[in-house]
Amino acid sequence: MASLSAQIPLCFALMMATWLFIGVNGSIKGGQREFDYFALSLQWPGTICRQTRHCCSSNACCRGSNSPTEFTIHGLWPDYNDGTWPACCARSQFDVKEISTLLDALEKYWPSLYCGKSSTCFSGKGLFWAHEKHGTCSSPVIRDEYSYFITTLNLYFKYNVTKILNEAGYVPSNSERYPLGGIVSAIEKSFRATPEVACSKEAVEEIRLCFYKDFKPRNCLSLETSCPKYVSLPAYVSMGSGESESDTAWISESDDEAL
Repeated sequence: MASLSAQIPLCFALMMATWLFIGVNGSIKGGQREFDYFALSLQWPGTICRQTRHCCSSNACCRGSNSPTEFTIHGLWPDYNDGTWPACCARSQFDVKEISTLLDALEKYWPSLYCGKSSTCFSGKGLFWAHEKHGTCSSPVIRDEYSYFITTLNLYFKYNVTKILNEAGYVPSNSERYPLGGIVSAIEKSFRATPEVACSKEAVEEIRLCFYKDFKPRNCLSLETSCPKYVSLPAYVSMGSGESESDTAWISESDDEAL
């Protein structure tokens, strides 16, 4: 049986053929106006994990030597050109069984970097992946749960931001500062479009890649950034998972995509 890494590109090619046949001019059930573009949001664990004060089993920052050391997925978000976004467009319930064949990849490349349950649509709580209420607004381009997650994984693999930056000399460090313009330029050169970068103080926290609805790269719209001219990509050493979840102080996932 083919490996997951071999299956994913094939699945993506099949889905793209389906999307081209369907087209991208439908309307979302329930009257929600159709989105304008996608934003692939990537988190830098070295920045976010520094906020972890106590560990729990659901937090990938607490996995010791298996803690993430590259950008991980935050989500694939439908957005509007006016700077707003749709969320919770359909009352479909997240079903982890639908993505059972993807769980190993999701645990590695799309893990939660927080403890506790994440907010979901319609005032619910659930797994970190169930937080992706934006996935319910991806119609008519993406029409079901499995397609949403496999599409996001494929984009993540195709545009490997960690590799792009490492090859340009921007590697994790707790002492080096890098020019923000250099980081943006390295991504632009490979991605052929301008990303959006968000920081927590001087440290890169999130990078977003933007796409037209046919998944061709496009410039992100925001001209503002929370980053200074020189930024860091901090390395992070896991605390381990020695504390019980009942004794954990945790940072919950926010209800929307704003940083």
